[in-house]
Amino acid sequence: MNNMIAPFGYNQSDVTAVPVEAFRNGMAALASAVTVVTTDGPHGPHGFTASAVCSVSDTPPTVLVCINRGTGAHPYILKHGVLAINVLHAGQHELSNIFSSRSRSMQERFAAGRWHAGPTGAPVLDDALASFDCRIREIRDVGTHTIVIAHVVDVSLAVDGVQPGLVWFNRQYSRVIPK
Repeated sequence: MNNMIAPFGYNQSDVTAVPVEAFRNGMAALASAVTVVTTDGPHGPHGFTASAVCSVSDTPPTVLVCINRGTGAHPYILKHGVLAINVLHAGQHELSNIFSSRSRSMQERFAAGRWHAGPTGAPVLDDALASFDCRIREIRDVGTHTIVIAHVVDVSLAVDGVQPGLVWFNRQYSRVIPK
């Protein structure tokens, strides 16, 4: 099969069958890593907190990020064509809150952490559990979000040992303790 997305359409009865609140309650039971997604380019650094991130393939290394089109960073990530996915550890829940706050400027957000430019120029968090520096390959709008598929060009891993991971579960932060 080729790389095209199958032309499946929405059945209107399927779209209206599940109330939004029921869907959100169900999704609250799905634990997700907490990440800060960042970009930089002609329009300056931008970023937001995301939990809708996953691996697509290891050959070539590819990830998927879902970005709410109402997020302030959305247009800049698409314009810059690069992004870094910074996986947060349990001690970084405040950084997650800062990057998810609509009342915080981008300057305030980036002042809350230590950053360096990855190979693409996207801001990489110095003390993230892991960071994936990426170039955008495909985008697709679905509902309220844009699905971004990106090729990973660099991976940074924490050098100070394994720390508890930060996850979003049941509408609150939780820790994942490594063995």
